[in-house]
Amino acid sequence: MARLLTLLLLLVLPAALPAAESWVLVDTHRQEMRVYADGEQVLHFPRIAIGRGGASRHRRQGDQTTPIGEFRIAWVNPDSRFHKFFGLDFPNFRHVRHAYNNGTMSLDEFLSVTDALKARRLPPQDTSVGGHIGIHGLGEGDPDLHRRANWTEGCIAITDEQMDQLAEYVEVGTRVVVAGEGERTAQASSR
Repeated sequence: MARLLTLLLLLVLPAALPAAESWVLVDTHRQEMRVYADGEQVLHFPRIAIGRGGASRHRRQGDQTTPIGEFRIAWVNPDSRFHKFFGLDFPNFRHVRHAYNNGTMSLDEFLSVTDALKARRLPPQDTSVGGHIGIHGLGEGDPDLHRRANWTEGCIAITDEQMDQLAEYVEVGTRVVVAGEGERTAQASSR
């Protein structure tokens, strides 16, 4: 009887354990991406491209900066003109609170975003802080330009081959930490 109970537990237990969470660290200062699963680094992409305007904690629509912060993958477009596109849940509360407090976002727009966030819906993508931020490939883009410059309008770009590798570890809900200078170690060690 004890052997039967042990066998049943062994069969059921693995299914009952939660799957390890994968997450992505984008280091905008070093311009690299690392993917972690089961507490271990599983991918490293040493050359990424970010927005032409660099990285910023306080993004504004059209400034072509990549927002710094913690996000989640909110949607996936497998047929993007950039090969694949993993959209982030940007803007988040921290970004819109700053914009509202600085007078660059109206109360109506602030409430529209915060209501969506509270309901766990994708926030509006046409705000004063911008939107449509994500991780994508090159698609028909210029690989040479990608190697030499930051060329996006605020997204994080990697090669199509790297996107295919990334797709094996991420899905809607995966955490993405976009860190600026000096934040990489703190963010990585706090997880």
